[in-house]
Amino acid sequence: MAFQAGGQRSAPRPTPTTPEAQAYLQDYAALLEAVPFPSFVVDHRWDVVLANGAFRTLFQGAGPHPTAMPDDNFLRFVLFHPDASTVLGEHESSWCLPMLAHFAATLERYGHDPGLQAVRRDIAQDPIMEAAYRQGLPHWVRAVGARAVEHDGAVRPLHHPDPRRGTTECRVVMEASGTLQELECTRVTLVLREPRRTVQRSPRAGRTTAHLRVVPTAE
Repeated sequence: MAFQAGGQRSAPRPTPTTPEAQAYLQDYAALLEAVPFPSFVVDHRWDVVLANGAFRTLFQGAGPHPTAMPDDNFLRFVLFHPDASTVLGEHESSWCLPMLAHFAATLERYGHDPGLQAVRRDIAQDPIMEAAYRQGLPHWVRAVGARAVEHDGAVRPLHHPDPRRGTTECRVVMEASGTLQELECTRVTLVLREPRRTVQRSPRAGRTTAHLRVVPTAE
């Protein structure tokens, strides 16, 4: 059973069930709840083990989905939830493609993991996403460089439901204590920045050569 900051979750998670691990996660949930920024703990599948109130506030507008709720599996939320782009700004280039690149690397390491294999099957069932995964992703990684696909330290746009924040940015900070590493878990914190005050640019003006529209044209 996994825990959510502020209370226990009803949905089971494949986390260790030793009393010591559970006690640690309960205390870690209290720590997360004291953080003002959206913060959550995921395993290697991006199953959400812990999440704080700021995380739930950020994604409170996400509609129901059978497999891709943000507090269930963040990878699936980014890739498959139809409301993901309403919260995650520049969804395709800033969130989806880096997550796809991270997923591809994780799949090489945990190739027989049934949860990751299920995500791979769902990608394959979507012709556009499958083409992006097989053909577009390698082109994009070469265009932006290996550092751009890393989550830790990346500054990414967000649309916060609180109008005082609105369209803003966050720095993604990923870290793991020794105990979290033993549990094969990582803490992700979205450190919110001050709202943007600049004049909104047109979508065309905001694109760069690294922007991928599904699949690159054939060479």
